[in-house]
Amino acid sequence: MSPDFAQPPSERPQDADPARQDKQQPEAVEPADKPSRLRWKRKELPGGLWLKCESCAATIYRKELEERERVCPACDFHFTLPGRERVKSTLDANSFEERWADLAGMDRLRFNDATPYADKLKRTEAKTGQKEALICGIGAIHGRKVVLAVLDFSFLGGSMGEVVGEKISLAADLARGERLPLVIFTSSGGARMHEGMLSLLQMAKTSAALASLNEAGGYSICVLTNPTTGGVTASFASVCDITLAEPGALIGFAGPRVIASTIKQELPPGFQRAEFLLDKGQVDHIVRRSEMRSVLVRLIDFGAGAFARG
Repeated sequence: MSPDFAQPPSERPQDADPARQDKQQPEAVEPADKPSRLRWKRKELPGGLWLKCESCAATIYRKELEERERVCPACDFHFTLPGRERVKSTLDANSFEERWADLAGMDRLRFNDATPYADKLKRTEAKTGQKEALICGIGAIHGRKVVLAVLDFSFLGGSMGEVVGEKISLAADLARGERLPLVIFTSSGGARMHEGMLSLLQMAKTSAALASLNEAGGYSICVLTNPTTGGVTASFASVCDITLAEPGALIGFAGPRVIASTIKQELPPGFQRAEFLLDKGQVDHIVRRSEMRSVLVRLIDFGAGAFARG
């Protein structure tokens, strides 16, 4: 007997002749009726169903987040709320009468970055369905009439240009003329750089308008939401009679990284967050989104006689 066959099959040497191997081991052919693996593809899920919390990194089902008014179910972080959703969640149903919705920004300086400012305005208007970052009008909160102004972060980061400054001033004038409280919600990256000095002038203009409302005996409330920064923080957002904030909101002028690199010091924990500013006295009270309407009603009732005392 050949010594090769005296060994177990697993220990027998392989045939070195390729032709013989091909002859002994013909290539396997799939049956014609067997479905090809290429026919079975993984089912693609539509994008945008899930997102990650900015605070705790939890994965959240988008529909659940929207049902909770964009508040994280894991850590209670308050996401930035779009302007129209803010109006809907704050005012009584069908009570909002928008004013000055036709005011649109102009490219007076012919600002040209990667995209011309005029083209950016047109694209943003088409995307958001509104001509500017501020939504303004008269509505009611539990039957109490108010003038409401809401900065929408989805419109160029809620930045303040000529039109935003003009509409804040008009809202203050409307509140004074109608003898109504003024409620402002801010969510902004600050003054709009595309309008240069013209945007910075709005800081003085809006502050003067609120000062005139105050001198006439008017009453104003500002709610600082995430994020409120730059020239908005340094002007009308900080000069109202009552200053509220949502939990965890970033509130400041310059960003924390800019400040840290400038002063060459490590910033304290929670720096520029609503809770830090409450402790320092810049914010009067922190209000969860689910409690906002009830708190606003109590404050409106508290200041109901403001004009009578003015």
